[in-house]
Amino acid sequence: MSRRCELTGKGPMTGNNVSHANNKTRRRFLPNLQDVTLISDSLGRSFKFRISSAALRTVDHRGGLDAFLARAKDDELSPSALAVKKELAKAAASA
Repeated sequence: MSRRCELTGKGPMTGNNVSHANNKTRRRFLPNLQDVTLISDSLGRSFKFRISSAALRTVDHRGGLDAFLARAKDDELSPSALAVKKELAKAAASA
C-alpha cells in the first residue's frame, strides 16, 4: 500500500531533523492518510479511498465526492478514483 493520497496525489516529502546543536539528519514527512468511505450522491454508492485528512476537509468544503471529482485534475487521481470520476461523468451525461 503506497503512502499516497488517492484524491490529491499528496505523498511523502523529505527534509532534515535539526538538533539543538544544529546537526542535520535526513527524515521523511509522511502524509496523514486515513481509510475512509465516501458516498456519491448521484451514483447512490459508497467508495473506499485512502486519502489525506486535508483532502477529506477539501471534499467536505466542496460539497461532497461528486463535486470534488468534477473539479479534480486527472493526473492527480489514482486509477480507482479516476474510474469513479468517469462513471460520474457517464451518469451525468445520461441524465
